[in-house]
Amino acid sequence: MTDEKASADSQAQPELTVALELPSAQLLADQIATITDLQFVMECCKRLLSELVKPEEEQDPVVPQALWSAALTAYDRSFARGKKFGLTVDDVKALPLEGQVVKFHEWAVNERNVIGRHPTNPFDEARVGAVLSDPSQGDREVRGITVLTASHILVDGAGVRQLGALASELAKQTAEKAQKQENTVLADTQQTGLDKLYTMTPLAVGAPTDEDDPESPSGDSAEGNGG
Repeated sequence: MTDEKASADSQAQPELTVALELPSAQLLADQIATITDLQFVMECCKRLLSELVKPEEEQDPVVPQALWSAALTAYDRSFARGKKFGLTVDDVKALPLEGQVVKFHEWAVNERNVIGRHPTNPFDEARVGAVLSDPSQGDREVRGITVLTASHILVDGAGVRQLGALASELAKQTAEKAQKQENTVLADTQQTGLDKLYTMTPLAVGAPTDEDDPESPSGDSAEGNGG
């Protein structure tokens, strides 16, 4: 009984988690962040498809545009920009997908750039026109000015499904790499040595509590203010 109790007490003791700043850990963190972005793309595409099948009178024009913009932004964020981390076009080429996958990928990235930047030519976004009287009906004159905004045309359901499928395959591919990378991080951690590991900064695990929030008043301070 004594041995069983000691074993139970040992298992009940909280574990200490420390932050790793190893290059291998940084790569793993980037892979996890990429997977998170791609899963967000998949969810946006899923919800966008449900919006596109609604009758036109029931559609909210803001929601599809917001979902599509968010999906393109998260997809583009998954790829490297002047750094060694992130996906590359070679990852797209390695996917087991048929068709012009790379061409669609390049189109999606370009669409994200179009949405994310201010137009160099204002007439690409809005056209200003003069409303003229019908010359056949009398005197010619300027009746007023009208402004026509260019609507951002969403892709059809097939394009949305294609982006979702592309994100799904990239997420699977990255998850396989991340699983192998965990073993690399573990090996590097074991080589670091226990003495050094136990001096590293503790890493908060789980949801933060009121005690973790420096701006959240504790019960004692609340009582002190009340007194």
